Amino acid sequence: MIENWLAWFSARGSDMGISEEVAEISAIAIVVVLISAVAIFANWIAKHFILRAIDRIVERTPWQWDDVLRDNRVFQRLSHLAPAAVINILGKGLFAGNSLATAALHGAVMVYVIVVLMMVVSAVINSLQHYFEQMTENKGVPIKGFAQAIKLILFIIGAILVLSVIFGRSPLFFLSGLGALTAVLLLVFRDALLGLVAGVMISVNQMVKIGDWIEMPSNGADGDVIDVSLTTVKVRNWDRTITTIPSYDLISKSFKNWRGMFENKGRRIKRSIFIDLQTVAFADKPMLDKFLRIKRLRPYLEAKLREVEEANNEPDLDMEVLTNGRRLTNLGTFRAYCLAYLKSHPGIYQEELMIVRQLNPGANGLPLEIYAFTNNTAWVAYEGIQSDIFDHLFAIVQEFGLRVYQSPSGHDMREGLASKAEG
Repeated sequence: MIENWLAWFSARGSDMGISEEVAEISAIAIVVVLISAVAIFANWIAKHFILRAIDRIVERTPWQWDDVLRDNRVFQRLSHLAPAAVINILGKGLFAGNSLATAALHGAVMVYVIVVLMMVVSAVINSLQHYFEQMTENKGVPIKGFAQAIKLILFIIGAILVLSVIFGRSPLFFLSGLGALTAVLLLVFRDALLGLVAGVMISVNQMVKIGDWIEMPSNGADGDVIDVSLTTVKVRNWDRTITTIPSYDLISKSFKNWRGMFENKGRRIKRSIFIDLQTVAFADKPMLDKFLRIKRLRPYLEAKLREVEEANNEPDLDMEVLTNGRRLTNLGTFRAYCLAYLKSHPGIYQEELMIVRQLNPGANGLPLEIYAFTNNTAWVAYEGIQSDIFDHLFAIVQEFGLRVYQSPSGHDMREGLASKAEG
């Protein structure tokens, strides 16, 4: 076909004084313009008619996967193959007599098709990623890292195929040369390779999922995981800042994941009330009579008093001496009250461990630790329940003849000096 154009242009060009070289270039230029115009028209047809028809079909189908493919532009990227098909078909016919032009055209079309197919496969991978992320049973699974790893391998394969087409060599030639560049590639893609390994371990061991609350002081992270990719994990901290953590750090450094707390439906309370040791004393009869009027304490006291009475029912036992026999203390009774209060509190998870215990006394008094779990793991609700419990215990402790320890303040100093001056 091109030879006919050349003959026609040569005949016309000789009449107009145009050389054969100029006539050949003009003929090739006209053929290229003609092929380009037809390819553009084919692209317009594919986008304005075929794609719209596909969109209508997708909207009418009951399936979800085709909607995901459409939203991720799979069909739109496939439409880019239409110009390539037109150029390949017309080029073979129009440049049939020119081997150099035919080879160049074939190489350009092959490179274009490889790039388009890479874009299509990339869009399909995005579609699969979004589809599985939307599934309820897989929600929160960090599959983004796997998708990015597959894309990385895809782009490497695509680059090798493009180079093989451009230089006319077998892909095995470039793969064999790739081994010599292994050290350089390991250096360049170090984070990607470490992130890929970390992503596999994170997914298999379910160390981190999207939506988990993690705490990693070494990286300044304390908040919800919002993204898990091939090389990084993004955490939205409670102050609304974003911390980006390398994926490899999650398997090489320690961090705290609060997911177990939410799955267990209980969040731990572990706080202490510091009791002034000077206020700890045996409970005398007036104090016991007062304690018996407390509804929460009555079952405990009645059982405990019977136990004490049986233990003290011995001949020749002088109960006037405090070291003889068994006696109840205001501190032990207050500890029993704290436990009874926790068991009756609607915000405490009753099926979990519940302890009110003494810790080692120190310079700040005797720590009386409250150990229990709330039945609401939300932060605001948890803090509210915890505050309500300690508000009540701080207010009621003086009813047991006890005092909460507090270091002397400036007001205490002034009052002490004032009383001394008056005395």
